[in-house]
Amino acid sequence: MARDGWKVGELAGETGLTVRTLHHYDEIGLLKPSRRTQAGHRLYGEADVARLQQVTSLRQLGFPLEQIRDLLDRRGISPREVVDLHLARVREQIELQHTLYARLERIAKTLEAAETVSADELIRTIEATTMYEKYYTPKQREELNARAAAIGEERIRQSQLDWQTLMDEVRAEMEAGTDPADPRVQALAARWKALVEEFTGGNAGIAQSLGRMWKEETNIHGIDVAKTRELGAYVQRAWDAGKQS
Repeated sequence: MARDGWKVGELAGETGLTVRTLHHYDEIGLLKPSRRTQAGHRLYGEADVARLQQVTSLRQLGFPLEQIRDLLDRRGISPREVVDLHLARVREQIELQHTLYARLERIAKTLEAAETVSADELIRTIEATTMYEKYYTPKQREELNARAAAIGEERIRQSQLDWQTLMDEVRAEMEAGTDPADPRVQALAARWKALVEEFTGGNAGIAQSLGRMWKEETNIHGIDVAKTRELGAYVQRAWDAGKQS
């Protein structure tokens, strides 16, 4: 049988929210109780509880209270849409935790196998973990992990060497003042593009995340990003020149 209603203290106690929070929601027009008791106390009905669940989910997703009010009142977002949004966020959080668990497990095995692990190694591990999770979505990280498994450790190590060789060659041409339209630079730009596509798998979202990382960070795994950006700009001019030819 449907319940007649919840007084503000009852609803606060059963949901884990505070009375002050519910009062604030009422004051800003986010969640107004459907009824009042004869004594003038707030009385929330089932429809109010349903709206409160939507508010709570949207808050969990990071929406500000004013925007939540606008979403629920003006756009008329459905309860199913809110739940789907929340489900997607929780799924991402679960995937993130699984990824973190796997990484910590690998660190634990490394610590177990070695007598000591240097602070530098641990710092690099922390840096790699936080940077990886900062710029790539859980879905992108899952795809990158799958690509790494498919390519294999040997090819990954070789690609790192390929990158270093390529950057040295690009730097030499740039410092020599070679025109980006020169065939030598065009060939280097083609190799650069091929290595990027090998990493991203042609995924535009991953490429965008990669670009944002190189744009915002100053040091990536010991690489001076500012100097690498100069090379990237030179290669970009080569790509632009290639399009015009």
